[in-house]
Amino acid sequence: MIEDIIRDADQRMNKSLEALKHEMAKIRTGRAHPSLLDHVLVSYYGSDVPLNQAANISVIDARTLGVTPWDKNTVHNIEKAILNSDLGLNPVTAGEVIRVPLPALTEERRKELIRIVRAEAEKVRVAIRNIRRDANHSCKELVKEKLIAEDEERVAEGKIQKLTDAHINDVEKILAQKEEDMMEI
Repeated sequence: MIEDIIRDADQRMNKSLEALKHEMAKIRTGRAHPSLLDHVLVSYYGSDVPLNQAANISVIDARTLGVTPWDKNTVHNIEKAILNSDLGLNPVTAGEVIRVPLPALTEERRKELIRIVRAEAEKVRVAIRNIRRDANHSCKELVKEKLIAEDEERVAEGKIQKLTDAHINDVEKILAQKEEDMMEI
């Protein structure tokens, strides 16, 4: 029973970390990366689909992405979707290939993005602590129902705390890496 609670908490904490990594990938650094355009939706034959399902996204150089639509009739829609996204990018069409130059980040914009990144990391830390609280509560319920002894509960809470500390440490590593990437010019 205790192992099930700890395993469930571990899985939920790992999902929180994956969500953080996904959110961090959306926030752009000074470098071009195909995942920057993952959340851009394109009107593709009457329905909105993610850009990576309507085109191939590649890195041309450190500050330029190349978008090659699978259907050349959608070039205009893709260009419009990138332009209207919240990324502040200005795509340039060259035949069937759309070049997306990434402007250099200003110091002010970098600081704003770092604030956003830190807020995302804090949300995940809170989520991990909530998972810890839920797991500890489940252990207390087992004690109330007399399914485990109080000393087993304390051992379980120690394991849950170690798990929590490890995941929070992972959040800190991800945050430090992202901040380092963002301050790089």
